Amino acid sequence: MVNAEIVSAFGLNAADYEIKKFGSGHINNTFLLSGQQDQKYILQRINTYVFKEPGIIARNLRLAADFLAEHHPDYLFITPIPTVTGEEMFFFNEEYWRMIPFIPNSTSVDQADTPKQAYEAAREFGKMARLLHGIDLHEFKASIPNFHNLTLRYSAFQEAIRTAKEERKNFAEELIEQCLRYSDIAITFESLKTDPEFGDRLMHHDTKINNVLLNKDTFEGICVCDLDTLMPGKIISDLGDMVRTYVSPVSEEERDFSQISIREDYYEALMKGYLSEVGSTLSRTEKDHLFYAGKFMIYMQGIRFLTDYLNGDVYYPIKYPEHNYNRAKNQLVLLEKLLEKETKLQAVIDSCL
Repeated sequence: MVNAEIVSAFGLNAADYEIKKFGSGHINNTFLLSGQQDQKYILQRINTYVFKEPGIIARNLRLAADFLAEHHPDYLFITPIPTVTGEEMFFFNEEYWRMIPFIPNSTSVDQADTPKQAYEAAREFGKMARLLHGIDLHEFKASIPNFHNLTLRYSAFQEAIRTAKEERKNFAEELIEQCLRYSDIAITFESLKTDPEFGDRLMHHDTKINNVLLNKDTFEGICVCDLDTLMPGKIISDLGDMVRTYVSPVSEEERDFSQISIREDYYEALMKGYLSEVGSTLSRTEKDHLFYAGKFMIYMQGIRFLTDYLNGDVYYPIKYPEHNYNRAKNQLVLLEKLLEKETKLQAVIDSCL
């Protein structure tokens, strides 16, 4: 469980709190500390396999928090509680731990069950992007380098095709050809990433709906959480991840591909929510590539799954032999469904700007 020395490092007595595992995240180990008078805290162990340099996370959060405190002091930005010696994290037995405040009367959902939830979550991500617009990015570093670098992901995909065992390559032949037919998505990214009108912003990079806290009673947005991947990036990363994870009624794990669809009301809700906040800060080039955001993220995730399948399932945990293959196929179906509705969905975007 949790060593009492870790809790005491943050000025608390472990004996005064009930400590339970908390949340549905897959990366960090998270615990809820519950004490008397409804005192609650969140304690997390940072996954150093994913985050090689936890100090970068702490530094990025501190820079963002200081900027927001100066320019937008009323904004709720969840920052770690320092240790008794003033550190952002506590290093214990070769592990990094941090404590963050528990936000009362808050909840999170693992999937968007109503357009209102999609709207509220997207609006919170848009609000944070708007308030952080203009921050000096020079001192920020990537907590996961090349996380959403489609050029790199596409190169890795091509290398996996070259080196894959014949059995896997033959099994996935049709899906490989499908992915190669959409290579224009990677080519577009290559041209965009150096466009001065498509610059870097401070992005969340993991905009699944459970990374927003909602009011437990009204489901209105409260704030963004899980800020480990807050780092410089492109607008298409955050918007694209919302499109990828909010608009289909089923997740990337669904094997009945007939269940995959584009829920237009959810798409409209998330676009309205996000663009109502961040829209005024966008360049012309960013506005012109808002539909592309969904293509970009769905395609990138699809080729990442297929790359892992071709490489022998070395990155994503699997529960059966074709797991990564089916995840990849799921994402390609979602991409095709999105492209089928491009004209209608672009009209939705235009109405939001």
